[in-house]
Amino acid sequence: LVPQQQLIPAHPFEPRPISTYRYATMADVATRKAASSRLPPEVNRILYVRNLPFKITAEELYDIFGKYGAVYQIRIGDRRDTRGTAFVVYEDIYDAKAAVDHLSGFNVGGRYLVVLYYQPAKFERRQDAEDKQKELEELRRQVKVKKAAIAAADGQQE
Repeated sequence: LVPQQQLIPAHPFEPRPISTYRYATMADVATRKAASSRLPPEVNRILYVRNLPFKITAEELYDIFGKYGAVYQIRIGDRRDTRGTAFVVYEDIYDAKAAVDHLSGFNVGGRYLVVLYYQPAKFERRQDAEDKQKELEELRRQVKVKKAAIAAADGQQE
């Protein structure tokens, strides 16, 4: 008599013995919970990807990033200043962490990917700096116009 676990199914669609299926045990749940308490604060389910080939498609990105978990959304930069970048949103934070760990430095189309966690504060600071730079340029332009007007008025008085 052969034990139930050692039986080999005669047909590929025949169900396997229950003992061969893997179920999450309490130890697995506890390990995952302990791992979650140790995640660094910058870990996020939204990833910022730089140094992408300009011709990459969303389907290719889904193929690359989908290997590490369920992808909720991908946004590829299409403007001149955002080409070669993308945002990848995962459904689970652990999938995002796995993608960052495995895909940072991954070669795609002759370019090495830079995969970072999205940090909203950093992007807001960059936007604030750009806004301040534009405001400064506008003020310089206005001063230049006023100086030219003053110089023209001084030239007419003489």
